Amino acid sequence: MTSKPDKSKYGLIREQPLTYDDYAALDDGNRYELLGGKLELMSPAPTIKHQVISFEMQKRMASTCELEYLILYSPVDLILSATDVCQPDLVMIHRTRLDILSARGIEGIPDLVVEILSPSSLKRDKLRKLKLYAASGIPEYWIVDPAGGTLEQHMLYEGRYDLCNIYIGDESVRSERIACLSFTMEDIMNSIPDLPNK
Repeated sequence: MTSKPDKSKYGLIREQPLTYDDYAALDDGNRYELLGGKLELMSPAPTIKHQVISFEMQKRMASTCELEYLILYSPVDLILSATDVCQPDLVMIHRTRLDILSARGIEGIPDLVVEILSPSSLKRDKLRKLKLYAASGIPEYWIVDPAGGTLEQHMLYEGRYDLCNIYIGDESVRSERIACLSFTMEDIMNSIPDLPNK
């Protein structure tokens, strides 16, 4: 969903992009992200499979990294600029850098951002957010695909992401930057209970 132009009290259409203040003032019961000054509706709600993967990843990250990193999960606002506000599925911030946290959310560059794909977020996560996170200087970005049980690891080099690895099965997920991370996608996927297809 894209934003509709605002009309001022004089009936003129406002052409400027929406800002964080516009985003924060929304109170219609929906969840949005603000990308390039345009609202994008985050719906429908994540599937149970998506939520289980997120929870299992949180547990494994916390079991090896909790002393060094703060691990946050959606919904939390990652405010990258006045016109770019995202709600990543998982975020890791080193505990020496907690000054990037505020009452509004995360106002700085986290060490790792993770997005778990869903049909409604596929293009946003793999195209628009990939470019935005790279341009913002986020050093590491993971994209998890529940359908294939894979994890794409993107690392920032000279302002752009390189796809460094695709983890699947029993290969240990590792990060050069975050040495405490260690788990397998096989363990994550095996933790998902049998769910109805309806």
